Amino acid sequence: MKKGHTIAVQQAGQTRHSHWRHLVGSALLLLSLTLVLPVIPYAVDYATADESSVVPNPGIDLWNDVRQRDRVVAGQTQVAGVDSGVLITETGEQWRLYRIKKLAPFGGMILGGMIGIFVLYYLIRGKIRIEEGRSGRRIRRYTSAEMTVHWILAITFVVLALSGLILLYGRWVLIPLLGPEGFSVTAMVSKNLHNYVGLLFAAIVPIAFLLYFKDSLFNLKVDLNWMMRAGGYLGGHEPSSEKVNAGQKLWYWVAMLGGIVLIVSGLILDFPNFQQSREWLQDAHIIHTIAAIGVIAFFFVHFYLATVGVEGAFESMINGHVDENWAKQHHDLWYQEVVGQGEEASRTASADRPDDLAEPQART
Repeated sequence: MKKGHTIAVQQAGQTRHSHWRHLVGSALLLLSLTLVLPVIPYAVDYATADESSVVPNPGIDLWNDVRQRDRVVAGQTQVAGVDSGVLITETGEQWRLYRIKKLAPFGGMILGGMIGIFVLYYLIRGKIRIEEGRSGRRIRRYTSAEMTVHWILAITFVVLALSGLILLYGRWVLIPLLGPEGFSVTAMVSKNLHNYVGLLFAAIVPIAFLLYFKDSLFNLKVDLNWMMRAGGYLGGHEPSSEKVNAGQKLWYWVAMLGGIVLIVSGLILDFPNFQQSREWLQDAHIIHTIAAIGVIAFFFVHFYLATVGVEGAFESMINGHVDENWAKQHHDLWYQEVVGQGEEASRTASADRPDDLAEPQART
């Protein structure tokens, strides 16, 4: 009797448990249907409706307008000015990411690569010497006006290049060395130097363009031959050239045309009160930086050859004269022209007094 009673109790318990399980399942199914069925018509309408019939969400629309995602929307503000009613732009974030992830790294690779190339070239080739040695006789190469304009242009360009590179790369290079506070002061000084020295650069570039224009015009036959032989820098006899060789002419046009791009884009950035939009300023910054990296890269070539690369080149912009043998080796066509016009009389008369000009005399 006891065993049969126990089995009957277990079966009754299982029956009650199964009953409650079915009851709970039915309740959940009913609740699900209650929640889902009413929204099915709306889902069908949304899937089949065109864009104009969709009910807008005020919160989403407001945030899209703030971020300028779908269209340009200007808010109302008491501050008058271009974009004063725009809070956030998607293009601003795109510009920031492009500057950090592409512009700065690729620019650094270009500039670093140029420096590495010339260090390696110097270690292999060394300084290019005057083959016949110094004659002790000098020929005037540049006038006082040409030297003055050159040094004003060179100094302003170097200041702008250094300050610009600090603003572009300082956060990675200088913050670890100076700390945030030290870099903040350095960046502020660099920014002010860049802005004000840029105005002097803008004034001197047109003067330099006109002053050196005549000598920098290409002579197709002579300059193409010079280019094809790389000026003799990669070996072999140095090809003929005029007062300004093809490489120097190329540097002139890069510096002048690049300088004009830098001036125009720099003025747009310096004076954003001439109705420039944010997009104008972002584009001007990118163009300004790309032009600057290009001109600085070519400047490395000019700086290397004019200082440690070629013996006797730097002094031509210090005192305006070059050694006669230097002129024959590097600018033979110009040297022949100078001698043919009787300008040799302005050479020094003695190697013992290289800084004193001789009295004009006829060549015999």
